[in-house]
Amino acid sequence: MLDTASLNKLLAQPQKIVITTHHKPDGDAMGSSLGLYNYLIQQGHHAKVIAPTDYPEFLSWMPGNGEVIIYTENIQQAADLIADADLIFCLDFNALNRINDMGELVRAAKAYKIMIDHHLEPEDFDDYRHWDINACATAQLVYDFIVNVLNNKSLINKDVATCLYTGIMTDSASFRLPNTTSTVHRVVADLIDAGAVNWRIHELVYNSASENRLRFLGHCLTNCMEILPEFNTAIIAVNKYDLKKYDVNTGDTEGIVNYALSIANIRLAAFIVERDGKVKLSLRSKGDFPANEICKLYFSGGGHRNAAGGQSSASLQEVIAQFKNILPEYKKLLIQ
Repeated sequence: MLDTASLNKLLAQPQKIVITTHHKPDGDAMGSSLGLYNYLIQQGHHAKVIAPTDYPEFLSWMPGNGEVIIYTENIQQAADLIADADLIFCLDFNALNRINDMGELVRAAKAYKIMIDHHLEPEDFDDYRHWDINACATAQLVYDFIVNVLNNKSLINKDVATCLYTGIMTDSASFRLPNTTSTVHRVVADLIDAGAVNWRIHELVYNSASENRLRFLGHCLTNCMEILPEFNTAIIAVNKYDLKKYDVNTGDTEGIVNYALSIANIRLAAFIVERDGKVKLSLRSKGDFPANEICKLYFSGGGHRNAAGGQSSASLQEVIAQFKNILPEYKKLLIQ
């Protein structure tokens, strides 16, 4: 294990560093990874971000994105970098199965593993952990790591600030979730002062949809949404043929579940989609309803109380039926 003093000593000299995050990275995953990357290269470290899979096009504008290596497209290069690394930063995930085939490569690597994350129940694979389940985003924790662990706030330049702001903005649902505390707003203010152009970042992330994505959204809301008023629950279920019809790309389904959750009196919303030979679920909830518990107990997943995900090898219709059959167990919580 590493203590803080030892980690600071290591980072005082140029190191070979890999930064990685969970598969199908979202705004927080890429924002925290590229934020840390832009910090480390200022100190002469040989840093590379390796994403296990591709990620949404609306995140490709962030500073440093052109240097990202996608594992599934560059397996040997990524494997060599992982094997040769001195330090591996694991951001926005806490179990090695979250990085797919890269997991065993990271486990076997000689490098020190540093976890920065805010998810429940971390797996014990790391040598140093900067972890807080109350943080609204891993990007918030990367800011705290740079400022309070490494004592290098002066190196949060415009590129670092832009990436970290993106991570916090996206994982807090544009600063709307309950864990968007006064501390988060102070962090965001510091990032704006450091050069993050908040309105422009919002435009690039949220106002860059393709026509197909909007038409697909309309299809989901008109034809695929079912309301279960007796459970204050909404379900949007999409089959693989709809994905093909609307030419759905990585990131095009992101956030659709929130439209269902925005309906008055809905406390639990599910987006259930058939893709890549599996059925994947994205759950969102309001208040103290434990969406993560459903994903953990029934769908081989997990996450946060109000935002969680899972998957199943059953058919789409079987998963929908299973989800509906679970709801009576939670009726008291759903209708309170």
